[in-house]
Formats: sequence, structure tokens, C-alpha cells
Amino acid sequence: MSERKRTQSIKGIVVSDSMDKTRIIAIDRTKQHRLYKKKQVGRVKLFIHDEKNLSKLGDQVLVSSIRPLSGNKCFRLVKVLNERVGP
Repeated sequence: MSERKRTQSIKGIVVSDSMDKTRIIAIDRTKQHRLYKKKQVGRVKLFIHDEKNLSKLGDQVLVSSIRPLSGNKCFRLVKVLNERVGP
């Protein structure tokens, strides 16, 4: 029973960093309408745990799923992929 469950890894962009040790990331998903063949964009927002407050607004981050830490948080920050450039 030493096998661990496979965790889900997701890339997203930080849209809010106003809370301590918590960030909100947005994940944009596109799919095509089955009848009209038009692209549809859906946005999902996730609360992630950032223990050392490494990520800032606009950064692209890699997150991994974990056990629930609160009512909303069930992902943790793995690393910051691209830091925000510009003002």
C-alpha cells in the first residue's frame, strides 16, 4: 500500500494575490460547439495554497492537487513558470 495516487497538474495565471498564502488562478479552456463549430471559451477560477507568497499578479504558475485545506482550497503551488512582464 505504498502507492500514491496520481495528482493532477494544471497551468494557470494568477488573477488575485490579495490574500495571505492564498492565490486565485484562472484557467481558460476552449472547445468547439458541436453544431455551429464556433469556439467557446470557458474560464475556471481555482483557489491555491502559496505558503511562501512567491507568486504575484499576472504570473503563470504550475499547481498540483492535494487534500482539501479549506472549503475552497485543494491545490498547491508547485512553481512559478513565467513572471509577469511590464507594469
